[in-house]
Amino acid sequence: MIALQIKEIKSFMGKLLGTECFDSFLLEEAVITTYNTFRIDGRINREFYSDEEWENKETHPDEFSAWKTMRPLCFDLIKGKKTPAGFKFILHLMPRYIPGILKPEDTPITPDQVKALVLTCKYDGGSLTLVTGTAFTTFLPDKTVDVLWDKAVRTFLSKKEIGFEEL
Repeated sequence: MIALQIKEIKSFMGKLLGTECFDSFLLEEAVITTYNTFRIDGRINREFYSDEEWENKETHPDEFSAWKTMRPLCFDLIKGKKTPAGFKFILHLMPRYIPGILKPEDTPITPDQVKALVLTCKYDGGSLTLVTGTAFTTFLPDKTVDVLWDKAVRTFLSKKEIGFEEL
């Protein structure tokens, strides 16, 4: 787990909310504080779907909603003349991208042992930090996945020209 402080908040927000930059993520949770506090549970709601729709995995291939579909809603809650008082987005890398992080030569851990590779974005009204995290389907004493995920996030941010410094 690492914590990274974003250097240029406005540029980061433009990429997060206004481009496809983070569309390889799912949204677990969003908490946006403006004139109200808005809470979004990104978990797909079973009751919304008919049995036929629920069986079709194209309708909802993942446990959480794609950031791509939630991004416009979050943008609408944040946009305006005033900066939000704060927000927190808990994002998960889409499961289909986990094998690309876990190359067999780097770790014996398999993608099915990884529940989530997490990136938490938190803005407190003055600074914006990203915190990485991992979750597994069972206890694993091996911390290689943590190291690989931290490295992947640093590389991702650098490729997207997002300036950061480690805390």
